Amino acid sequence: MAKLSKEEVKHVAKLARLAITEEEAEKFAEQLGAITDFAVQLNELDTTNVQPTTHVLPLVNVFREDVAVKGLDRDVMMKNVKEQQDGLVKVPPIIKD
Repeated sequence: MAKLSKEEVKHVAKLARLAITEEEAEKFAEQLGAITDFAVQLNELDTTNVQPTTHVLPLVNVFREDVAVKGLDRDVMMKNVKEQQDGLVKVPPIIKD
């Protein structure tokens, strides 16, 4: 088993801005070592006849055709607006000095 050192685990924890104890560093070193060992085992598989894939299921877009349609009449739409100015919706300022 390729065990990571506690120093390597502490370094990764520091990069991730995680505070870990000595006991946690020891435990994580063993667990991460087991994970890397499993990844090495995957390299032993024969994948010469396996097609590359990004997802296990075939994905198909379900988007509609992009067709331009006439929008709502501005005058009708502006009847529902609380405040307007020059044909535009007027909103209160959100940035204050």
